[in-house]
Amino acid sequence: MKTIKLEDLLYQKFGYPTFRTGQKEAIEAAVNGKDTLVMLPTGSGKSICYQLPAYLKEGLVIVISPLLSLMQDQVEGLKKLGERRVAALNSLSSSGEKRRILKQLPSLKFLFVSPEMVQYDFIIQRLLTVPIAFLVVDEAHCISQWGLDFRPDYLKIGKVKEQLKHPVTMALTATATKAVREEIKTSLQMNPANTEELIHSVNRNEIKLVVERCEGNKDAKLKEYVEKLNGSGIIYFSSKKKADSAAVDLRQQTGRTVESYHSDLEADDKIKIQQQFLDGTLQVICATSAFGMGVDKPDVRYVIHYHVPANPEMYLQEIGRCSRDRKEGVAVLLFEQGDQFIQKRLQEDALPDESLLSYLYKHPEKVKAFQQDPKVQIGQFYYTSNVPLGSAIRQMELRKQLKEEQLSFMLQYIHHTGCKRAFLLRYFEEKTCEQKENCCSTCTDHLLEQFIKKDSVIKQSSPLVLNWKERLQDLYKMNEQSTNSRKI
Repeated sequence: MKTIKLEDLLYQKFGYPTFRTGQKEAIEAAVNGKDTLVMLPTGSGKSICYQLPAYLKEGLVIVISPLLSLMQDQVEGLKKLGERRVAALNSLSSSGEKRRILKQLPSLKFLFVSPEMVQYDFIIQRLLTVPIAFLVVDEAHCISQWGLDFRPDYLKIGKVKEQLKHPVTMALTATATKAVREEIKTSLQMNPANTEELIHSVNRNEIKLVVERCEGNKDAKLKEYVEKLNGSGIIYFSSKKKADSAAVDLRQQTGRTVESYHSDLEADDKIKIQQQFLDGTLQVICATSAFGMGVDKPDVRYVIHYHVPANPEMYLQEIGRCSRDRKEGVAVLLFEQGDQFIQKRLQEDALPDESLLSYLYKHPEKVKAFQQDPKVQIGQFYYTSNVPLGSAIRQMELRKQLKEEQLSFMLQYIHHTGCKRAFLLRYFEEKTCEQKENCCSTCTDHLLEQFIKKDSVIKQSSPLVLNWKERLQDLYKMNEQSTNSRKI
């Protein structure tokens, strides 16, 4: 490719006249052959960091992505930009589809793949037959946040990189403490002598922070917020059952269009709900943490947490789905004494204890019967990785201790009487906070008034906006045209 200014390529391929903070530096580092760890705040356009340099280097860009919905959003986004050389390999791919995609690898530019799928030897062997421009790990904080909890395959990505002959690697995240960043670099075998860290503030001034203390009236408070707040919103729950029941209640009580979203839904239902929310047909989503990552809806005006989040990283990730259009939005955390015990119970259920680990190490042949249990999967990972039993037990103890400390920080945040924003930023070792007007519920009285509806009329989605069926039809047509043109 002849020499071209990065700004010209940005406009030509993506329609943007200028780069956002951090994007250009990340692109230049990748093009110059450096491994990069890029931390940019939610909604800052991290995908441009690997998509643009793909057009400056020969070969395939492999993107390891954590969720089916995130892959779908990324693939569809590239196709809308006119890029047809893109495919995804995940648990929804049929055997025939996998074979077709792998056969056509030389003609692809982007391959999105789940951390589980990329472990298979037949996929590794096929990837070795094509030049690889970059290996990208999207949402890289999941290596730390999920790898030790319920997806050990995240901890094996470094081995995949080794098998692929150490391609230039880019790790992207919106929230990671210094300790987590070190964990990411170690796990991905990033060479300290040839790795560049591009770390930017996690702060999003346009999102206003509110903590509401409830005393037996949390459901009433939730209904009040949904009735009064403008625009689209996401409500996060730690319980699938509560997400379902809250969606029913809010639908009946507020006149809003509301649905629930969590991991128990069928894949088709997940796609339908996500598309309805993107189109504006659905105004409110009652979700667990399974929803939102990578969902690029610019005009989410509020995010409410019904239950206290497990840690500050998760909290910032989830409220970051608000205000991607850079207009003002609000994050509300509803807290009632006793809520913390829900998270404590979830934490206890997430990791294998000493007795389970000892049993798995003594009887590895019995793992198969319980292989769907995440705790058993974690124990199996440590056993097959030849980690001594004592070390595995100690690591689980340290992980549980870390989870307790993170939850403790969230409780301190709730009860903190000073600036909420400055308190959160300290967790990420950001020492300064430009305190602005309408910062948080402790800095500004009556902060929510600017977000309250001026009348009782609830706007319906525009008839010009495609409904989810039409969007899916367009997507299927796009895939069909791509299939016919490339015989995939």
